[in-house]
Formats: sequence, C-alpha cells, structure tokens
Amino acid sequence: MKNLLSSGFTEKLVYLNKFRDLKDNNQDEKFGFSVGLPKSYSSKNWYQIVKIFASAALTITTFFSWSIATKASQWENLIATRMLELQQSEERWISIDLSTQRLIAWEGNKAVYAVIVSTGKASTPTRLGTFRIYTKYPTTRMTGPGYDVPDVPYTMYYDGGMAIHGAYWHNMFGTPVSHGCTNVAVNHAKWLFDWASVGTPVVVHN
Repeated sequence: MKNLLSSGFTEKLVYLNKFRDLKDNNQDEKFGFSVGLPKSYSSKNWYQIVKIFASAALTITTFFSWSIATKASQWENLIATRMLELQQSEERWISIDLSTQRLIAWEGNKAVYAVIVSTGKASTPTRLGTFRIYTKYPTTRMTGPGYDVPDVPYTMYYDGGMAIHGAYWHNMFGTPVSHGCTNVAVNHAKWLFDWASVGTPVVVHN
C-alpha cells in the first residue's frame, strides 16, 4: 500500500458527502477524502480498493448523520423547553408552527388568537428557534433578491431580516411562499401588531 500511495497517480476515486445546513447555527459541513490509483493497478485490486473505501465512506456517513440527528434533537428539546417555560409564565408570546402554517398568540398557557400564515418556501425557509421581537414598524419597505415591496404593513422583526408582517400582495395563507418572513393577512397582522410589543418572545417550531 505504501508503494501504491507513493507511485504516480493518474486516476482518483473521490467521495464527497455534503450535509444539509443546520438551522440552529447555519453551518454547512462537508466531509470528504480521495485516493489515487495508478493505471497499471489490476482490476481485482481496484475492486478491493473500491470496496474498502466504499465501506469507509458508509461508516463516515453513518457517523455524521447520527451526529447531525443528535444536534437536531437537542435543538428541538431546547425549543420545547422554552415553550414550556413560557406556558408556565404569564408572559405574552407568539408561536409559529411551520408544519401546520399556524401562528398562535399566547398569554401564558392561554391561546388568545390564532391565524393561518404563510412562512418561508423551501428555497428560503423560516428559521427554527426562539427569538424576541426587537423592532416594529407600522409600514416599511422590504427588499431582497427578486423582490422589492413598498408599504409592508404591521411589521415586527424578530430574527435579523425575518419578520411577522401583513401581506396584501397574495392570499396563499396556509402555503409556504415567503422569502422567510411570516406573512399574515393584513387585518390579523394589525391585531398582532397592537397586541405584541418589543421584547415579546417568538418561538418557531415544527
């Protein structure tokens, strides 16, 4: 094997496995390796080498898949814990359920308002996590790749450029079509805007 690895390499077997973006830390993790083989190496030995590295690839993939699944589970537990804490308080808070496309306004463990919303589509998903509203605008302009929307009503930013806001330009509530924000019918957005304040917790979950 030492002679093999030290000889002139002209062919390569490359394995590359790319894992999805973890929503809790936005890290794109890549793991890969390569091995070179000389042209003169026999087909039988080539087959053995392929088997060895295919087995190694499977082992690595299984390990990191387990690692990512563990991280995702831990993140889901943190979100569930935060929701339980809020339900045991008297605080006003908002939950956004991506799986059902529902937003619920809570006062402790009492649901006081529920609406159908439209969250981020697959290419621009709404991020899971626990946040707080950090600024509010009665109207604002929103711009980004492929869109420039003026006079967006009742906007409440809670996660960078992600916000809960009214949407007058579509009526597809119940279907994820946004660029990551949570779209709400304008009349419902006004109620939420009047009810919530800067500092109100927002929990986004599945």
